[in-house]
Amino acid sequence: MSQYLVDFSNAEPARAGTHLVVLLHGYGSHERDLTGLIPYLPSDEVTYASLRAPQPVGYALPADAESAYAGQAAMGYQWWPLNAQLETVGFRAIELATDYVLDWLEPLAADHKSVTLLGFSQGMAVATSVARRRPELITAVVGLSGYAVDGGSDYFRDAELTGNQKLQLFWGRGDSDPVITAEKIEFTQQWAGKYTRVEQELYPGLAHGIAAQELTHISAYLSEKVLG
Repeated sequence: MSQYLVDFSNAEPARAGTHLVVLLHGYGSHERDLTGLIPYLPSDEVTYASLRAPQPVGYALPADAESAYAGQAAMGYQWWPLNAQLETVGFRAIELATDYVLDWLEPLAADHKSVTLLGFSQGMAVATSVARRRPELITAVVGLSGYAVDGGSDYFRDAELTGNQKLQLFWGRGDSDPVITAEKIEFTQQWAGKYTRVEQELYPGLAHGIAAQELTHISAYLSEKVLG
């Protein structure tokens, strides 16, 4: 059985030649969490693929691990371990999670017109990490109530994200989010300002979630930047 569990919006015969949008859920969730967004997003010539994270939530990745995949069933999943302060436990875990997504994604990319990553919370951290590792593979990133990770200068290829090659990024978040720390937001703003063509939306009163108005903004962004 494949280690990858994916919910696709289209049956396999209808996927080839479409734009691929990969949905990456947050910490402690699962691959069905973001599929509820699909009816609010563009449907023509688009395939949505919602990928399950590789580890059960709370899993302690061994220091000598060579893969992110833990192979255990759970109610919720994580892309990499977080401690009680919601900080990453070792940068190697981020590399393994990024490689995990890329090992699945790279063989599919050639069958699609473009690849966009849409991530919520820790899923945004994954999405931006994948784009920083393989910038030529990714057309755009939609990040929701999340962040980009600090560090990884020897792993990420940020130096290639310059000029016309800057990453297309939509970053939406609430001004009342109690989960994503000020330090994470500050780093993400600095990183996005330097390496991406970012469109930021701040939603008044929104906590750690997705606003109804935000869905309209995401749909318009995908239509313009990816499908246009």
